[in-house]
Amino acid sequence: MFSKEESKKLRQDFWISFGKSFPRKWILYNTGIKDFSFKFHFDLSTAMVSMDIENQDLEKRLELWEKLISLQSLFKEEYLPNALFEDTVFLGNGKEISRISVSLDNVSIHNKNTWQETMVFLKDNMVKFEDFFNEYEDIIRP
Repeated sequence: MFSKEESKKLRQDFWISFGKSFPRKWILYNTGIKDFSFKFHFDLSTAMVSMDIENQDLEKRLELWEKLISLQSLFKEEYLPNALFEDTVFLGNGKEISRISVSLDNVSIHNKNTWQETMVFLKDNMVKFEDFFNEYEDIIRP
């Protein structure tokens, strides 16, 4: 087990290493669409890349979600066939969002032996999410 400080240091080391290994400006929160962002996630058992709709106005969230659902078959055929489309996801803080994601299991931010595999997974999949967004932004944008 790791102390809180050791765990925090490992997380910092991973993200610094990731940034140095794959120096690129990611779209992430800068999609230009309110409450619509791309996210990297890496914890003790899973890595994930996601496209999150966090708008708390349910009507606006559903409007954007319906646009993404209309593109689901294209997304899966051309970009990420294993993507999971979830119209309702509850975050740890109780917040309700909609999410499209891909995950890599059996990796851990505490295990440096899984870092390279995870970094490649994060990079490759975020590129696909961004390519999709860039191609279909005019349809997605409210």
